[in-house]
Amino acid sequence: MSAKFDISFASSVSLDGALAILLQASGGDWQPAGTADADPEAIVAKAARISGFSGKSMTTLDVIAPHGSSADRLLAIGLGKPSKLTAHDWLRVGGTAAAGFKKAEKVVVFLDAPGVEVTGQAAADFALGLLLRAYTFDAYKTKKKSEDEKTPKKVDVVIVTAAREEAEKAFEVTQAIAGGVVLARDLVNLPPNVLGPVEFAEKAEELQKLGVEVEILGEKELKKLGMNALLGVAQGSARPPRLAVMQWNGGSKKDTPIAFVGKGVVFDTGGISLKPGLNMEDMKGDMGGAAAVTGLMHALAARKAKANVVGVIGLVENMPDGNAQRPGDIVTSMSGQTIEIINTDAEGRLVLADALWYTKDRFDPKFMINLATLTGAITVALGNLQAGLFSNDDELAGRLTQAGEDTAEKLWRMPLGKDYDKIIDSKFADMKNSAGRLAGSVTAAQFLKRFVGDTPWAHLDIAGTAMGSPLTEINQSWGSGYGVRLLNELVRAHYED
Repeated sequence: MSAKFDISFASSVSLDGALAILLQASGGDWQPAGTADADPEAIVAKAARISGFSGKSMTTLDVIAPHGSSADRLLAIGLGKPSKLTAHDWLRVGGTAAAGFKKAEKVVVFLDAPGVEVTGQAAADFALGLLLRAYTFDAYKTKKKSEDEKTPKKVDVVIVTAAREEAEKAFEVTQAIAGGVVLARDLVNLPPNVLGPVEFAEKAEELQKLGVEVEILGEKELKKLGMNALLGVAQGSARPPRLAVMQWNGGSKKDTPIAFVGKGVVFDTGGISLKPGLNMEDMKGDMGGAAAVTGLMHALAARKAKANVVGVIGLVENMPDGNAQRPGDIVTSMSGQTIEIINTDAEGRLVLADALWYTKDRFDPKFMINLATLTGAITVALGNLQAGLFSNDDELAGRLTQAGEDTAEKLWRMPLGKDYDKIIDSKFADMKNSAGRLAGSVTAAQFLKRFVGDTPWAHLDIAGTAMGSPLTEINQSWGSGYGVRLLNELVRAHYED
């Protein structure tokens, strides 16, 4: 459960009993924002000289019970060089601040550091960093934390800035984005006995409260559509599959929609091609792509994005029972193309094959982007610092890469090509679902490419970034919510009226 931050913006505020946060850029005169109000005795300046605090980016200096101040604590945070501050840095500063709240129930942040241009958007980004850092997932812990670790359930945070009015408007948008990221994190973190395909579909249906149109297709409808690739993955599980179709119509009626498709394997044992037991519990996160798409739809609807957007998620569980799909089976996908099953643990691409074809066939979108925790091979190539980007369209790939740079949810473009395509040709069917270890992430992308036709398309392999990625100033959770901010920025920058 995340601590609740009640965030507001003001031009001035009382400091009685508060934690006062002062921001200081490096390379200038020592005069943190808020010094005159919070530190009339210049206690922080003296502490900085003694400790060597110079305003270096994301460094902190904590002073308890400062003499002459009405605040209980003073916390100085370094911004680094003003010329190098980015939008993402403001999120990081917010996260750094939230980490320093500790037991404070009232926090006053003086944002307007001398020598730094602080816009309303920067203030809203700072607030977004607060919200993202506040997230924790401890819903299933019954023992209380030790007295030293306890934090207040609610914290009043007042951000003091001259850009108050602009900040309030911008914060309405960043709150919506935070809600989408938190939803995606929750979905990835939930245990697999709680979040099956049916339960995930119900989570998607909750977006109707925000104005999203949601349809849930069950096993009967999927069979009628001929989604045998998706159904083949699900047939070993006692829990039935679902396909959730979410539509946000915020643009003009004449506008062609854009589409996002997510892999939602709620738990992946590998099926008959059983995974090793070590760390198999992490496979509850194999629906990170579907979580990102659902979180994105929440963010877009909550901020009332002026775009027509479709989100489609294929929801299955991959289990090894007596009815499970076998290596050697051949299935006919919705597209009519046949697939030889070489490895039942290459199941995500089967789910996406039908979901992509369905999306293309029904909506004829301007482009499709799918997200999937698809291959371990991508983590060998890129680790858990960047996601793999595969695309048949240079403009779309360029826009995605830039959105990744802007949000620090980074992408690295990987190759596609006919020579790789030949590797997945099958002796017995139109293609096979696995070509072995070499170029595993590339051949998986080549497989997906066969189900998009001429539609501009990008595949994001987020196996290394959706879960277990490095902890940062704005994420201390196993489930990162990767993709929500990235794709929201893509839509905002290029596809809204």
